[in-house]
Amino acid sequence: MADITDQKERSFPKIEFTDSEAGALTFPSSKSRTYNYYKPAKLRATMYEDVTVDVQPDPERHLTQGWIYGFGDGPGGYPQEWTKAKSSNWHAFLDPNEEWEQSIYRNNSAVVHQVELCLKNAKRASVYDNWNTSWLKFIERNVGAWMHAENGLALHVFTAVQRSGPSNMINTAVAVNAAHKMRFAQDLALFNLDLSEADVEFDGAAHRAVWQEAPEWQPTRKVVEQLTAVGDWAELLFATNIIFEQLVGSLFRTELVMQISARNGDYITPTIVGTGEHDYDRDLGYTRALFRLLTQDEEHGAANKELFGQWMSTWVPRCLEAVRALQPIWSQPAEKAVTFATSLENAKSKFSFVLEDLGLDIPKELDQ
Repeated sequence: MADITDQKERSFPKIEFTDSEAGALTFPSSKSRTYNYYKPAKLRATMYEDVTVDVQPDPERHLTQGWIYGFGDGPGGYPQEWTKAKSSNWHAFLDPNEEWEQSIYRNNSAVVHQVELCLKNAKRASVYDNWNTSWLKFIERNVGAWMHAENGLALHVFTAVQRSGPSNMINTAVAVNAAHKMRFAQDLALFNLDLSEADVEFDGAAHRAVWQEAPEWQPTRKVVEQLTAVGDWAELLFATNIIFEQLVGSLFRTELVMQISARNGDYITPTIVGTGEHDYDRDLGYTRALFRLLTQDEEHGAANKELFGQWMSTWVPRCLEAVRALQPIWSQPAEKAVTFATSLENAKSKFSFVLEDLGLDIPKELDQ
């Protein structure tokens, strides 16, 4: 039997560190007891940042092998080519509202409860019985018609592109925007149904013919349908939240309905419409943050401003045409608290303020 000492000594390869092993990369919080793989906007990371930042992988940040999934007829993952707008870092965008899955459920639940309570109290107190015929006709035709605009934007604009952005933070904000629009359209539908069942002269089906046939609403309907045909997700956000909502949406909701309802003895309609305006105020907040990031981009800012100017040259005239066509509805209520000229001037002023905040030139069409 051979002596055990005669056996050859086994050798093992030496461990060589190449900085490619797990744990070699230094992250913003590598030396912190609270681990984060990104740099928070403030001193501490928020829940919103933890559940949205980099949840969607990106080859430029983490996937050294490229996209691990893709579309059968196109590029993989989340292509930046889905918009003409450019950014040095799309992931720099964070929603100032910090909306994520839990917050949207919580916020919408509170609004739904408010609307339900408002409608319940209205029926209990029989407040509809005291509204004059012209005001009921105004709601029947115009507030009912606006329901179609909100529903169209919800289903065929924001829902259609809530997967198109190049970062999870952008897509989450757009998805919340879609939920806002959808809920508001449903609130208007429930309001319409309650009025239809009340003991007042109200045609709950009139809104459909108004939206499809009334001359004053056809340019608005045309713009909404044109928006649904836009393929560039950033143009869609800009044309809808920056232009259409400022010149048409807020003009109708805030500058007309919210101003004249009380004069006509109605405190129910402004409560419901006010929830839609509150939603839009939040949606405008994330939209401004996103496009401010694009206009101030050191590398692409100038090109983005030129691009946004081209988008305005297309959509501002269309929206102004829709606005001017709506002028006759300002004279329909019995009590008129504001004139069309005043309402339009207020809408133009707010629109100009948003453009100035983004560093964009005011379109010459506003002076016409």
